[in-house]
Amino acid sequence: MPGKSTPSTWSYASAEAGVAHFSASTGIDFAEYEIDEPIQYVKSNAIQSATKNLQNNDWTRRKLLEQHALGGRYITVVGSPEQVADELESWIAETGLDGFNLTRIVTPESYVDFIELVIPELQRRGSYKTAYDDGSLREKLFHAQAHLPAQHIGAEFRR
Repeated sequence: MPGKSTPSTWSYASAEAGVAHFSASTGIDFAEYEIDEPIQYVKSNAIQSATKNLQNNDWTRRKLLEQHALGGRYITVVGSPEQVADELESWIAETGLDGFNLTRIVTPESYVDFIELVIPELQRRGSYKTAYDDGSLREKLFHAQAHLPAQHIGAEFRR
């Protein structure tokens, strides 16, 4: 996504840092493996979705470094604001998902670029809200009153 901070932003990406971060999610020290040595899957209390792909025993440090070239294991969408918006809208149309978790290379620049470039494009298309509905989060999520009902145990702590 081109923007004020983008050209210098990419220079901060680190595949090694991405693999180290992934290591924290899996509980596996990838530095113990040679670059093309298959990484052994070990059942653990780690994040199961993170270790699932390792079950095939076809992952190596090289493959992980390629996947984490921008410092994370997530799908990377790069392009003009229109191209990024097209891709996000296609995911919504194809899968029915209702939101995205953004990741970053640097903070706050990566988020600033998204906010200043992509969100206005999504708003122009009617795919992103331009204002928030009235009411508290409780009211929006549960269609409930703003305060706990009087019979709720937590209501006795109301001041």
